Amino acid sequence: MKRARPTTSAGFTLVEVILTLLIISGILLSLTQLLMATRRSRDTIHNIKEHQLAGPAVLDLIEADLRGLLTYNRTKQHHLVIEDDVMSGLDGDRIDFLTSTDNLATVFEDDLPVTYDVNEVGYLLRPNPEYDEFLEIYRREDPGVDEEPFSDGTFQFLHDRVRGFEIQVYAEDGPDAEPLDQWGVEGSENIGLPAWIEIQLTLELAPRLARETVLFVSRERSTVTYTRVIRLPESLRVEEQNIPMPMIPSLTGGGQGGSEDPQASGQGGPQGFIDNARPGGAGGRPGAGRPGAGGTGFSNQGTLSIGGNNPFNNRKD
Repeated sequence: MKRARPTTSAGFTLVEVILTLLIISGILLSLTQLLMATRRSRDTIHNIKEHQLAGPAVLDLIEADLRGLLTYNRTKQHHLVIEDDVMSGLDGDRIDFLTSTDNLATVFEDDLPVTYDVNEVGYLLRPNPEYDEFLEIYRREDPGVDEEPFSDGTFQFLHDRVRGFEIQVYAEDGPDAEPLDQWGVEGSENIGLPAWIEIQLTLELAPRLARETVLFVSRERSTVTYTRVIRLPESLRVEEQNIPMPMIPSLTGGGQGGSEDPQASGQGGPQGFIDNARPGGAGGRPGAGRPGAGGTGFSNQGTLSIGGNNPFNNRKD
């Protein structure tokens, strides 16, 4: 009689199980390190973009508005206003002026979008409502021109982690020029346009996903100051009496004359210009007839030739 051999169940030994767990742990650890490296690279790219785009983008916008600064039909008191201010222990200066840059905010009139060629523009700051150590910077824009060019309008948000916004004004060129903190404010002797302006904008780079970031960058390394020097055109820095102003030309008569023939009219002179090199024509000989019709002309006293479209067609009521 044959005996039946006992059947044995197949399985893994303890050594095989431990070896498998070690291999899986190594793979998971490698994937975790790869994901952390990818996230750090993403954060680094974000900070680089923040460093290269945020500050220069704000300064480019300010410079573009200043390049279109308009003084036509404006007194020197209303050319440029720069106010020195401090908020929460940080520099928070303000600048206001009139520019020929088109409005950025959409304006509707009769349900149609309207573009204004002349706008009141300003840059101002306020404390960040969420973080006391930061300021927020806004761009003020008021389409057209009204009696209060340095107030009202719409406010466009630019950045919320501002550590300082300082504007220094230089009235003249040269190494001995002293910087001024204010310009064009009420009661100040410094009005009109300065020679050049230096703007310093200090931002703190916002780390991406700060709650998940393992390695933080120190505040000294994340705070960046951007400086921009803007020189204003010398052609705009003129005396008060030389500022272009719109005026209505006046009509004036030319020569007059008569004739010896009572039934005839004297022949008037041709069109002439007062105080110009070409005078009005002389009339006929005096007589009993009707006086001749003199030629008409324009006086060049106090007149101004304006080419192109009037930039104040969009003046607000």
